[in-house]
Amino acid sequence: MATKGEQSKEKILTQATRVFNRQGFRTTTINDLLKATGTTKGNLYFHFSGKEEVGLEVLKREKAAFMQFLGSALTGDTPGAALDNFLRSALLKHRRSDFVGGCLFGNTALEASDTAPAFAELVAGVFDEWIGKIESKIAEAQQAGQVRRDLPARDLAELVVATVEGGIMQARLQKLEGPMSRALDTLRALLDLKV
Repeated sequence: MATKGEQSKEKILTQATRVFNRQGFRTTTINDLLKATGTTKGNLYFHFSGKEEVGLEVLKREKAAFMQFLGSALTGDTPGAALDNFLRSALLKHRRSDFVGGCLFGNTALEASDTAPAFAELVAGVFDEWIGKIESKIAEAQQAGQVRRDLPARDLAELVVATVEGGIMQARLQKLEGPMSRALDTLRALLDLKV
């Protein structure tokens, strides 16, 4: 069973994730975190040296959760079915959030890539690992004749990630499923995806 201190730290990280995802790291203040978590400044600083450390911890936890999501979403009877399942799972994940918040990694890449090197490095690692997992599945699908073979798997994987991120951004902006759904359907067609 978690100690009271561990429970307090967990609550801070859980609530901070929601705040950072909606407001971004730069505009979120310590007072925003205190209000969201219902904790005191002393308690927050007992667990973390400041907002940046909270943010980095949030990103590390979210990376682990996202890689777990990818592991379960990139499954299917065939490589093509696994890719299709990932696309459907990504849409469902954002549908459940009513397209609020978007992708923490995409948001952070846009916000912090020029100003927060530690954040940028962590997020770059997430994208590299994500692209690598998609690339492996695309290479399998190409060998099975379920994805077009005239372009390198790495290039197609980068296209998949860019399209998913762009679809998330547009759906978040409009608070509608359509932009992401259409982007993913178009991606399926461009990949010549067969399930």
